Amino acid sequence: MPMTIVVTRDVEARYRGFLTSVMLEIAPGVYVAPDLSTGVRQRVWDVVESWWWSLGRGAIVMVWRDVTASGHLRIETLGEPPKEIVDADGVLLLKRN
Repeated sequence: MPMTIVVTRDVEARYRGFLTSVMLEIAPGVYVAPDLSTGVRQRVWDVVESWWWSLGRGAIVMVWRDVTASGHLRIETLGEPPKEIVDADGVLLLKRN
């Protein structure tokens, strides 16, 4: 079970209450869980994604180690400005559109 990190920006207070019920808030809007199972991680993402589509405010990023993904990181985002993560020979780079 890999480390999971969630970063929120400019979202409603409900996200904080929900995320702190399953993760540790190490800084404002930054949540970590060292051993979140795949099922729990997916349920957490489903909830925040559902809220985000209903409320449509702010941004959320979830990151965790996934050896099948480029750079061994899986990244899910909601509400981020246009940018693209590209794999350059195993190194992840950020390309802004």
